[in-house]
Amino acid sequence: MKVPVQEDSSIQNENTADAPGRHRLGKRTGRRTTYLVIGAVALVGLGLGGVSVATAEHGVPPADPVAVDFEARARAEAAARADRSTRDSAAPVTPSADPVSPSAAPVASSAAPVSPSPGATTASPKPTKTATAKPKPKVTKSATPKPAWVIPMAGATITSCYGQRWGTLHAGIDFAMPEGTPIHAAAAGTVVKAGDASDGYGNSVFIDHHNGYLTHYAHQSRLIVSVGDQVSAGQIIGYEGATGDATGPHLHFEVHQGAMWNQIDPAPFLRARGIDVAC
Repeated sequence: MKVPVQEDSSIQNENTADAPGRHRLGKRTGRRTTYLVIGAVALVGLGLGGVSVATAEHGVPPADPVAVDFEARARAEAAARADRSTRDSAAPVTPSADPVSPSAAPVASSAAPVSPSPGATTASPKPTKTATAKPKPKVTKSATPKPAWVIPMAGATITSCYGQRWGTLHAGIDFAMPEGTPIHAAAAGTVVKAGDASDGYGNSVFIDHHNGYLTHYAHQSRLIVSVGDQVSAGQIIGYEGATGDATGPHLHFEVHQGAMWNQIDPAPFLRARGIDVAC
């Protein structure tokens, strides 16, 4: 037989009384959670950092978008600061490369002068100017024209002039020097006869000067030109001797006008050309 159990009315009243109490406790807990969220938002606005809000009663709530945005910005700022510090630490490398360019610049300027120089640039032109200036006097000296006519044997003693001698015409001037003295062409021309000229002239050279005059050099011991040779004024054509009809070593010199063997007095002819002879 079951004995009915009578519930204690005090317990029911206590349970009934607790129910409203638990409801009020839930409300107070919800307000506390709201206050924590507002506080976290306020901390985000002040830049003090992110605050994670969780309730002990209902577990970890979903992440607050404001806190997530703050954390992302904080990480971005940290990365930017790290990037700036990296650039600042690398910045000194650029100035270290600058001294290389100035040190290379003097090398280029000293080489200019290879070219001209460049120089190799300012010092090299100076010797060039000096070198061009030095030859000028030489050019002037070489440019000085040589006389068109010269004496065939300078310093010789004149032993006989043009004119009558021993009843016959002596058709030239005799220049006496030791045997072997060089004989020079009186002017430029072409050798038209070289060898024994007979009639007592011995070894002779005839030069045509292409101006209507020929010169004749007789009694030579040795000839060093041949027919057809082009000679210049003062050029050696042979050596003094006594070949042919000669009483001693000497040069018999004649001037022929218009044609060979048409002799004229050489003294006035030479004087007209700047050569003075004692005849």
